[in-house]
Amino acid sequence: MLKRYTGRTLVVEIIMALIGLLFLSPFYFLFVNSVKPFGEIMSDSASWPKVFQWENYSKAWELTQFPQAFTNSLMITVVSVAILALISSMAAYRMVRSNTWFNRVLFMLLIASMVIPFQTIMMPLLRVVNELGLNNTRTGLIMTYLGLGAPMAVFLFHGFVKSIPLEIEEAATVDGCTGIGVFFRIVLPMMRPMLMTIIVLNCLWVWNDYLLPSLILQRPEMRTIPLATFAFFGQYTKQWDIALPALVLGIAPIVVFFLFLQRYIVEGIAAGSVKG
Repeated sequence: MLKRYTGRTLVVEIIMALIGLLFLSPFYFLFVNSVKPFGEIMSDSASWPKVFQWENYSKAWELTQFPQAFTNSLMITVVSVAILALISSMAAYRMVRSNTWFNRVLFMLLIASMVIPFQTIMMPLLRVVNELGLNNTRTGLIMTYLGLGAPMAVFLFHGFVKSIPLEIEEAATVDGCTGIGVFFRIVLPMMRPMLMTIIVLNCLWVWNDYLLPSLILQRPEMRTIPLATFAFFGQYTKQWDIALPALVLGIAPIVVFFLFLQRYIVEGIAAGSVKG
């Protein structure tokens, strides 16, 4: 088996392995320090724990009210991503198949909005949320995620729909399938790679987001996992021995989710680039 390697290939693979270890190093520091007492974290954060202090996790579980924070994060993520994926896929399909001037202008406006920094619209966005009475509600946060995530999702779905042969839809129409039936029975299943890509990318974004929940959700019982974890960092104190286990608890579900579905990201983007 070693004969298949050339000198250049072997060097490249060693370099890639070292780069992979470099990117994994933050996870090492996160885990080993999550089971250390505070003093040991401060004195030597890179060393292996002398004694594994698993009590840190039970303290983090209780102080963050983790079940409630987890439920809030899960509800917001699932609802936001599900609605975003469905609406964006339907909008992109309509824009491609009905290539009117209105749809072209709308698509260009969506693409143009992707280059606007969030900081420039943050205050007007909060004002709109307050005027609508959606401040401090999950509904307001979910609607904000829909507005901010739709341009990229429509852009990716738009490119993918172009790779779907129109003849398949015409054949389904001849067989008596309605327009809605064509989308849900024919088009949407064929869009599965891109659909999973949108779901994975937006789940990572919504689950790990801190800024938007901190701006819209103020009540303690509505805190998401990032907000609950940030409570351990004050102006004068930083409870690393509790914050790090809370971070591990918070990222574990999304890491597992990503590992199971990450292959769809490459498949979806590659398939969407077949036709421009």
